[in-house]
Amino acid sequence: MALEIERKFLVDHDKWAELPKPAGKLYRQGYLNDDPFKTIRVRVAGDKGYLTVKGPVVKTVRHEFEYEIPASEAADILSLFSPPEVEKIRYRILFNQKTWEVDVFAGENAGLVLAEIELGREDEPFAKPSWAGREVTDDPRYYNSQLALIPFKSWEIE
Repeated sequence: MALEIERKFLVDHDKWAELPKPAGKLYRQGYLNDDPFKTIRVRVAGDKGYLTVKGPVVKTVRHEFEYEIPASEAADILSLFSPPEVEKIRYRILFNQKTWEVDVFAGENAGLVLAEIELGREDEPFAKPSWAGREVTDDPRYYNSQLALIPFKSWEIE
């Protein structure tokens, strides 16, 4: 059984802007359901497509099953069955021997930049880069599936 153990952080825009970055990859993704106990996602990432099924988050852990599908079929599924989409550029940043995935959102979620780190176990120690700010792992508003339904631009800013 596949498990995803992930922590999520807001990104400091100024520090992120100063950071040298590798090329990012465009991600388009949508959701085929709105059940809080399971998420079915379709994603086009560059020239690849994926179908992913995720269970509910318990602390920082959830079941995740991901399957590669033809990118053209993933794009068709997105256009036929899953408006609205979430669009973002994903950057993979190596920091202290861990890969951080930083998502710079576009469209209705423009202005939001999130960093995620996947861990091998819940209590695994890790160093947090200076550009990673407040942790939002436990805030469901920052789940991509929720950003598709209630985009960042529509939020009342805290």
